[in-house]
Amino acid sequence: MKEFAQLINSLDSTNKTSLKTEAIVQYLEHAENRDKLWFLSLFTGRRPKRQVSTALMREWVKEIVDIPDWLFMESYSSVGDLAETISLLLPNPTGSVDLALSEWMDRILDLHVKSDEEKKAFVLHAWQGLPHQERFIFNKLLGGSFRVGISAKSLINAIALYSGLDASAVAHSIMGEWLIDDVDFDLLIKGQYVNTNLSKPYPFCLAYPLENLEKTIVDPQEWQAEYKWDGIRGQIIKRADEIFIWSRGEELVTDQFPELVREFSNWQGDFVLDGEILAILDGEVLNFTFLQKRLNRKSVTDKMQRDIPVSMLLYDLLELNQEDLRHTAMASRRERLEQLFQENQSSSISLSPLIEFQDLDTLHALRASARENNSEGLMLKHKNSIYHAGRKRGDWWKWKIDPLSIDAVLIYAQKGSGRRSGYYTDYTFAVRDGDKLVSIAKAYSGLTDKEIQEVSRFINKNAIEKFGPVRTVKPELVFEIAFEGIGWSSRHKSGIALRFPRIARWRRDKTVEEIDELEEVKKLIK
Repeated sequence: MKEFAQLINSLDSTNKTSLKTEAIVQYLEHAENRDKLWFLSLFTGRRPKRQVSTALMREWVKEIVDIPDWLFMESYSSVGDLAETISLLLPNPTGSVDLALSEWMDRILDLHVKSDEEKKAFVLHAWQGLPHQERFIFNKLLGGSFRVGISAKSLINAIALYSGLDASAVAHSIMGEWLIDDVDFDLLIKGQYVNTNLSKPYPFCLAYPLENLEKTIVDPQEWQAEYKWDGIRGQIIKRADEIFIWSRGEELVTDQFPELVREFSNWQGDFVLDGEILAILDGEVLNFTFLQKRLNRKSVTDKMQRDIPVSMLLYDLLELNQEDLRHTAMASRRERLEQLFQENQSSSISLSPLIEFQDLDTLHALRASARENNSEGLMLKHKNSIYHAGRKRGDWWKWKIDPLSIDAVLIYAQKGSGRRSGYYTDYTFAVRDGDKLVSIAKAYSGLTDKEIQEVSRFINKNAIEKFGPVRTVKPELVFEIAFEGIGWSSRHKSGIALRFPRIARWRRDKTVEEIDELEEVKKLIK
């Protein structure tokens, strides 16, 4: 645990990718096999379920240090992270507990069959024997909220540097389903288990945002264009008559789309397809908020399948009858995809249509009208491009339409975490509904550090009420909120939900009387 805590501290102490990579390589060179596997599991989002509720952890620490709830919440508000707050409040350790990361994880997992009193005894013993940094990591692991300050791409590159392997090969090897007790770390990253796991997906090929069409697309005849859809990017895998559906977030979502499983089960041959899962009714692509109702469910009822039917628009063919096609040209893969589709005619699956264009003016016009068919813009792919792992500048581009925007007023704020724990960075905004304000969106990004400091000073002076770490703010600061889409929602007070909201700019020139009306915002819903 000491070495793992040192690794986390090293990652949190720098913004330099090279130093983060160096810290990971150093850890992997000295860690035991099961510790490396737990490291990989935690860093790739395979966190175990929470075994001890945060409410119990809060009660135990308040009991130990003998403080009232309001003081604990004030401390939590100031620090911005529950695990760190608990670690800081606890007295210095009175003993020493020295276990490997894997030993801690085994004992934490064993808690699911323990009583609350047994859990308390275990946690208190750990708190008494761990110094601050290790105690902080223990709390994170215990609460199931473990996050790390490194991107997935940087993690892959670090493992590739440690192993001397190609980064794309490493990415392929560690995706999919694997269990810590069934694999060896070095064999796993070398791809030893790839062929024995039928569900193994490929790393997704991703696109860069297009900034200048004229400078990027020199010869239009070398490019193909498709609409960019707002759904769930997924891979359909059919091997040995078994169907697996993977999301771009490396989640196995097969059970959430039973109609796709039924459909592709009838297709001939083995294959791996890349495409977009969409809610489509009567030939019309529905707003993402409809598809969202289908997500993260253990079972999907027949009624939900009828009310929100899903389909898939196919983009690419990555594997056909055990042949890896990723290094063949895009045009060739598209041709074979069309052939496979013709051999397996389907009423619920479609090919993503290629858009005919002869010049760049046509592309400009197509992008400008993309929202009319509920798409996010255009995808431009070079006809000779291979299917890369991750992003590679120059081959695939996403050219999104300009975001929608509204003017809203700040009404709630909460302090951030990490290096921003001393400032208010989590904001809730409202629009006008008659003579009252109604919350419409949360946003966490878009302001400069200087603006964040300025907003925080305003909040400190103009906070009206406190609800734990949340502050009700005097409604004066107006911001332009940009977002990608909008739809109806029964979960929000306003009755609508914004897709990917963020702060576009601080409207110092506007007052709260000039913010948007809810009824006008609703008219943006198509």
